[in-house]
Amino acid sequence: MKKLNLSKKIIIISVLVIFSLVFLACFKNNYADTIYINGNIYTVNSKYPKATTLAIKGQTLQYVGNKRGIKKYIGRKTKIINLDGKTVIPGIVESHMHFPMLGENLLKLDLYWKSLPDIIASVENQVKNSSQGEWIQGFGWNNEIWEDKNYPTKEMLDPISPDNPVVLERTDAHMVWANSKALEVAGITAETEDPQGGEIIKDKDGNPTGCLKDNAMNLITLPPYSKERKKEALLKAQDELLSLGITSCGNAGSPMNDIANMKELYQSDKLKIRIYCMVGGLWGEDPLENAQEYYKTGPEIGLYDNRFTVNTVKVFADGSLGSRSAALLEDYSDQPGNKGLLMYSDEELYNIIKDIRKNGFQASVHAIGDASIHQVLDVYERVLKEAPLKDHRYRSEHFQVSTLDDINRLAKLKVIPAMQPTHATSDKNMAEDRIGSERMNGAYAWRKILSTGSIIAGGSDAPVELANPYHGLYAAVTRMDREGTPPGGWYPEECMTRTEALKSFTIWSAYAQFEDKIKGSLRKGKLADFVVLDRDYFKCPDSEIKDIKALMTILGGEKVYEMQ
Repeated sequence: MKKLNLSKKIIIISVLVIFSLVFLACFKNNYADTIYINGNIYTVNSKYPKATTLAIKGQTLQYVGNKRGIKKYIGRKTKIINLDGKTVIPGIVESHMHFPMLGENLLKLDLYWKSLPDIIASVENQVKNSSQGEWIQGFGWNNEIWEDKNYPTKEMLDPISPDNPVVLERTDAHMVWANSKALEVAGITAETEDPQGGEIIKDKDGNPTGCLKDNAMNLITLPPYSKERKKEALLKAQDELLSLGITSCGNAGSPMNDIANMKELYQSDKLKIRIYCMVGGLWGEDPLENAQEYYKTGPEIGLYDNRFTVNTVKVFADGSLGSRSAALLEDYSDQPGNKGLLMYSDEELYNIIKDIRKNGFQASVHAIGDASIHQVLDVYERVLKEAPLKDHRYRSEHFQVSTLDDINRLAKLKVIPAMQPTHATSDKNMAEDRIGSERMNGAYAWRKILSTGSIIAGGSDAPVELANPYHGLYAAVTRMDREGTPPGGWYPEECMTRTEALKSFTIWSAYAQFEDKIKGSLRKGKLADFVVLDRDYFKCPDSEIKDIKALMTILGGEKVYEMQ
């Protein structure tokens, strides 16, 4: 009997010891790796919009709250960082940009919104420092800011570069300006016909002027960058985005080789930024060919610790307003007889979207003009009626010029407009000339879109615009350019509130990427992605929003950028 009691005691003691060890281990594991205190934290979480402290364990937020609640997460090894009252917002989720293109443009001549004489001087200097026959490439010219707003010609480039092919891309990425040598190498003559969805601009005698629109750009085959140069460009793009507080970017269309390069950089732990990658292509690339490759394997979700997802197929329905290739229902007001360019017939686009639906991908279509927007919504409606999908989150990229009926239909179909606020403040110089005052009623119409119950996924379209998200937030709130014009804003009735603007660059963009459960706001269990700012976004004067700087960027709990 005594032996039995002793055995029972031993068992009880053993159980208690084990329980105590497990309890202590659990308690110990509850300590945070890093804690941020004394912050002015905007969470973009409607249930708990403001906080002062954050606790991080691993890559996720363990606690978002106040000083009193944070104490139980502080252990002997917990690192404590005092924010000294600085403002914190969720990491910026950029909904639409061109990540590889941003990096590659850092390797080209920077012509971004430069004067015509400055561009000519830049090309001339580059020619002097290049070998004969070497290609000269540049990006970013915009004729709308020149004294002569006409499209440029090859004759402007030929005297300074008779032997080197020159190809300069317009800021909207829908037109190139080439010299005679580049046209000669490409075999483009007066007899060359326009491809579908493209235009070779010709003079009154039928000779090419040097400017090529949209699919006509594909007639010039540029020398490709080496694999190593492409990887270098990707890392340059990452450095720029992280320095701006952008922790996630929606990459609006990449071919298989760019996707492969990104994966290799993730595998070597050199890429850290989160990329929501759309399968597609830009100049000279067939988006549908790339999509067919992914149809064999299906979407890839949350690779490399939720850093890389391929879940979307991106196609183009039209061109751009600046190049007069956006497809309109009626003629351009400043070019009668021109309605722009539709890339596909209704049936062709329907078959493309039907294939995207059948293969389980999200559909994303570039549509700027009211004709292309109407076509895209028609096709989406038809496909989803035939093959219903409750949570499709199909996207309309840009959605710049729409009819009011289609703004209402956008909400009814639950299609997400991915819009870029700085497009409005850049395009204000020419938009009304292109489409007239009546059509402006449905153009860049953020307030009308939001009032129907739709959300807006905000982005920059970089490198078409600068990647800086604070420029986008400023444009959304003020409808003014960075010089403060026009005073009071351009069609100011379409302004967003500061809360709406911030949501568009965080939680709404995350929703458009099917990732709102893991990012886009600061709350327990979500990824520890946030940015520390140099001023209070919600309290600084409107004019200062554009000047906000990122002091520190945290991605998955890791400090990936700090201002020096």
